[in-house]
Amino acid sequence: MKGLFSFTFNMLLTMNKLYIITIILIVFASSCSDKEEQDDKYLIILSLDGFRWDYPDEANTPTLDSLAKTGVKALSLKPCFPTKTFPNHYSIATGLYPDHHGLVLNRFHAVDLKKNYSISKRETVTDGDFYSGKPIWNIAEEQGITTATLFWVGASADINGEHSSHWGYYDEKLPWQARIDSISKWLSLPLETRPRLIMWYFHEPDATGHEFGPNSREIIAIVEQLDEFLNKFFTQMRKLPIYDKLNFIVTSDHGMSQISPDKIILLDEVVDTADLEYADGGNPVYNLKVKDGKLDKLVDSINNSNKHITAWRHGMVPGEFHYGTNVRTLDLTVVSDSGWSIYWSWKQGKGLGTHGYRNTNKDMHAIFYAAGPAFKNGFSQPTFNNIDIYPLAGKILNLKLPEVDGKIDNVSEMLR
Repeated sequence: MKGLFSFTFNMLLTMNKLYIITIILIVFASSCSDKEEQDDKYLIILSLDGFRWDYPDEANTPTLDSLAKTGVKALSLKPCFPTKTFPNHYSIATGLYPDHHGLVLNRFHAVDLKKNYSISKRETVTDGDFYSGKPIWNIAEEQGITTATLFWVGASADINGEHSSHWGYYDEKLPWQARIDSISKWLSLPLETRPRLIMWYFHEPDATGHEFGPNSREIIAIVEQLDEFLNKFFTQMRKLPIYDKLNFIVTSDHGMSQISPDKIILLDEVVDTADLEYADGGNPVYNLKVKDGKLDKLVDSINNSNKHITAWRHGMVPGEFHYGTNVRTLDLTVVSDSGWSIYWSWKQGKGLGTHGYRNTNKDMHAIFYAAGPAFKNGFSQPTFNNIDIYPLAGKILNLKLPEVDGKIDNVSEMLR
């Protein structure tokens, strides 16, 4: 009986050991599988500055047309207000409205920091103090995913002491082919240093749209040139061994409206500049710091002067624009109607196109195309907010994201 008990006990002990070993092996295998699955997920996001949603309807864009057939095309992408470059690129990167991430205009005085921000000054663009929120490249790096950025807004700043693994200072003169080569080189690195999130930026067709307007022959020409650029990019990507694992998004920050020298508002003819402390921004949207006791006077002067210009007090911008509560938006937000320009008499702009208007204006809407193993084929996506790209990217890369303004529910239908 004793021998039988000993045999049974030893047998159970052996079975328990085998059970534990089996569990360990299953967990290990599952962990390896999860790691392999995570390592198989890549996302490359390209922003073509100022690429209006309907440009492909007027131009010959076979590469974008192919993306729409094999992947996803949105009816349009709705930018944040104000529809300016830096606020919107950083909104895409953080999933936050400009009111919440702090880049409220391309140029502004941060009263909380007592410092000025300007897109043309490297010392401010690279100053992480101006940037709130967590850009997705920092989130990814914290969760073990290597990232790379090429000229994306905020990527050259030390935000919360972090950068993407691969980045560089903005150089508009970098040749088009060299940009493609950079992406190809990064994706050819050994697995341990290879980025699986890449965000890169190109300054056209915005520059051409500003100079010649969105309805010009020049804009058609640059859009078709960009489509050829995309063709070269995808041709080079197809040569990579990991091509079948790559997900691509081609998007933009905003659109463009036609402007005219016949539709100009001189702000200093509308308000008494002696009532102003200073003014931030540029055509067609400004934030004004007003001297004590002069706010009512300025609001009345602007809103009663011309039907093509509107002023909102701080905290009273209509809720649909999600703007005007950040301390950096100052006392007044002023914007003109679409197609109208706001200048100072001593500083008038040139060119036939601009942006910055209300984001309810369809001319301000941008493009969104996506393709790759994460996306459905031939899917038509309704218009959505650009802040939704952040949770979309997080979903593709299996990231744990903080709570943001963007919502995955708005874009989940485009995923497989």
